[in-house]
Amino acid sequence: MRIIVFFDLPTETLEDKREYRKFRKMLIENGFVMMQESVYCRMLLTPGAGRSVISTIRKNRPKKGVAQVLTVTEKQFAAMEFISGESKMDVISDDKRLVVL
Repeated sequence: MRIIVFFDLPTETLEDKREYRKFRKMLIENGFVMMQESVYCRMLLTPGAGRSVISTIRKNRPKKGVAQVLTVTEKQFAAMEFISGESKMDVISDDKRLVVL
């Protein structure tokens, strides 16, 4: 399974920028990888892990803006099409398990 977080946070004031950096840092510390600007993805092994990650996101949600969470299966994630721009070869786009030691 994959969990995808989409967020749109204001960055007008210094406090807004601080909240943006704090939220983004929390995602990275919890294993998320940036897919696009303000779109982060993480692989999950179990649905229980997904509930735990969503709970962590709720606890660290920013004061302003919006964050959305979408959970998809590996097969659905692998079916994603890249329509524009250059193709990046470092993107994992299949449903095979990846183990990095």
